[in-house]
Amino acid sequence: MNTHFGRGPVTVGMTNNHTDNRILTGEHFCSALETKVRRPETEVDRSKRPLRIAFFGSRGIPHTYGGAEAFLEELAPRLADRGHDVIVYCRNSLFPEKRPTYRGVRLIYLPSIETKILGTPTHTLACMVDVLFRKTDVFLVINIVNGFHCLIPRLFGRAFAINVDGLDWKRGKWGRFARKYFFLNAKYIGRICPNGVITDATEMQRIYWEEFGTRAANIAYGANIESSEHPEVVRQYGLEPHQYYLIASRMVPENNPDLIIKAFERLRTNKLLAVAGGVNYRSEFVKSLKQTTDPRIRFLGHVGNADHVKELHCNAYAYVHGHSLGGTNPSLVKALGYGNCVVALNTPFNNEVLHGSGVTFDRDVEDLFHKLQYVEDHPETVEELRKRAPQRIREAYTWEHITDQYETFFYDLISLRAKTPNSVTQGSEVCRAE
Repeated sequence: MNTHFGRGPVTVGMTNNHTDNRILTGEHFCSALETKVRRPETEVDRSKRPLRIAFFGSRGIPHTYGGAEAFLEELAPRLADRGHDVIVYCRNSLFPEKRPTYRGVRLIYLPSIETKILGTPTHTLACMVDVLFRKTDVFLVINIVNGFHCLIPRLFGRAFAINVDGLDWKRGKWGRFARKYFFLNAKYIGRICPNGVITDATEMQRIYWEEFGTRAANIAYGANIESSEHPEVVRQYGLEPHQYYLIASRMVPENNPDLIIKAFERLRTNKLLAVAGGVNYRSEFVKSLKQTTDPRIRFLGHVGNADHVKELHCNAYAYVHGHSLGGTNPSLVKALGYGNCVVALNTPFNNEVLHGSGVTFDRDVEDLFHKLQYVEDHPETVEELRKRAPQRIREAYTWEHITDQYETFFYDLISLRAKTPNSVTQGSEVCRAE
């Protein structure tokens, strides 16, 4: 549906990505990459023995700060419910209460050097050493910053995989040295981990193949489908149900909160803009955002209560998503699962997720202003998109589906290692085309 006005068309449900968005794992991945054909959905063989699985590279669980933690909080307990012995490593200093388990998952606390740059890699290094002394069948490392650390399990012949996350070498919050380090990790991860690289979007999968020659399996991030139970919660933040637009993200340049605020300042509306999110370090960028003189813009800071996050999403008039660096963004799939009307930056990553379930805008204040004004003036379109949003999650992003795919991938990876324990230099057999 295209509605023309102002500077150009507002495309409701627009997507420029025409690839098959079903997730591909194991042997199906590479043949699909080369032939672009559909493959059967993942099926898990329930007769196989339970696995001993470890996860690290995040802050740990339960935790509310980032997407990696939310990912593990959904995936790890589901694997435990299926009978697997699951460990999640946690950063010791971030958890005053050292609970031994969480929803059937064993928790192990190890030290880290808690700074903006060193927290993740120092903790992961400690985990790499510790896991070598444990009887695990496979472990998953999160975040490409930990790529070079994967030399340790490679040298010891352990079965492991890494979820590379996003394009961290392009993130503005990192200095030049850090971005270069991220890039080198991405460049060489295919050699360090030739059988276990995982991306969470087909566009990211393409980037790793075309830029680095790395074949990767593709398993997306998931979301739950939920609706509002306590709409009165939003009043604690000075908001009224369906009388505000919502930003829910880290306040960093690549998420474009400055562009969204500038566009909203021009919007003809009595609704508010609620900005939920922040950063865990001092930021001149965040300070500059708060200098707006528009009284309709409310900065809520980091919202750590998951139930409150749900209510803020479910009761928003529309959710504005400015993330520019992929892959599958947790905030975007979460917004769809909560039945939001989504207005998202036009990128291959966001289009892949939306696939006809939202409005997209160019990285331009004028364009976003016109798209927001259209959404403001057409509540019937907002209602239509709210109905489409959960269906998109059912199609490709339910957590049960994502868990099936990780479970199958782990079994495939272990099976490959058993067949070729000393052959790790011939390319990714896990994703070799039939």
